Amino acid sequence: MINHSNENTLLDDANSYDVNKELMGKISSDFVKVADQLKEASYQIRKRGFSDYPVFVASRRDVPMGQLLIAADELGNHWNYKASFVDEFTQRELIGPESLDLWKENYKTPDEYCCLFIVHGDFAGFVYIPFPED
Repeated sequence: MINHSNENTLLDDANSYDVNKELMGKISSDFVKVADQLKEASYQIRKRGFSDYPVFVASRRDVPMGQLLIAADELGNHWNYKASFVDEFTQRELIGPESLDLWKENYKTPDEYCCLFIVHGDFAGFVYIPFPED
């Protein structure tokens, strides 16, 4: 469990330092297949007032977080993508109350970047991937 997500957001690129290049490659190659849908979902979450901080949970196995948005193999992707937002992470104490302001400060512009919470093996952390340019 991540009690202080700021441990993962202090880096210049705001990506978890535990993410290795192999995992980033797998995530990135899968992400391009679902990027348009995630970008639209991010826009709708913000537009409808659910949250200013959408987060998409990406995993290969079922995790009890968020609402399923894109199932594995639905669009040629290998990962499941669930829609969530920062409130769920604070409620589940994955982001501690003392870390929330820092987490929000490091949250990247949601029109340009997708905030993914990656769950893979024993790794769980936030990763920001830029949406492809139109």
